[in-house]
Amino acid sequence: MSFDPDTLVYNAAGLIPAIAQDAETGMVLMMAWMNAQAVRRTLDTGKVTYWSRSRQAFWVKGETSGHVQELVDFRVDCDRDCLLLTVRQTGPACHTNRRSCFYTAVRDGDDVELMQPMT
Repeated sequence: MSFDPDTLVYNAAGLIPAIAQDAETGMVLMMAWMNAQAVRRTLDTGKVTYWSRSRQAFWVKGETSGHVQELVDFRVDCDRDCLLLTVRQTGPACHTNRRSCFYTAVRDGDDVELMQPMT
C-alpha cells in the first residue's frame, strides 16, 4: 500500500506539525510545519523540507546554514495529524546555534537554560 500525503490531517492553513528527533540519541531537536508538498519533497529527496509560515516558502533544513537533516524514518501518529521525523542532524538544529530548540526548562517557576550554543 503506497503512502499518500493527502491522507494526513492538516490544519485550516493546510499544515501539519513535524517533530524532528535525532535518530542516534533520541533527543527532540525541533518542531516545524509541513504541507503536503513538503511531505512529498522530504520523502522523495531524503532532505527534510518544511514550510516556512513567515516566508510562505519551502525551507530545506540546512540549505543555507549547512546544518542539514537527513531523513532516517518518517512516522505518522495515530490520528494522522502529527509527524515524527527521525533524522541525522549535522550541526545545531536550532537557529540559536544550539543542538535542540528545546533548550529552556521551567523549573520552580524560573526559566533554566539547559544548553549553550554550539561553537
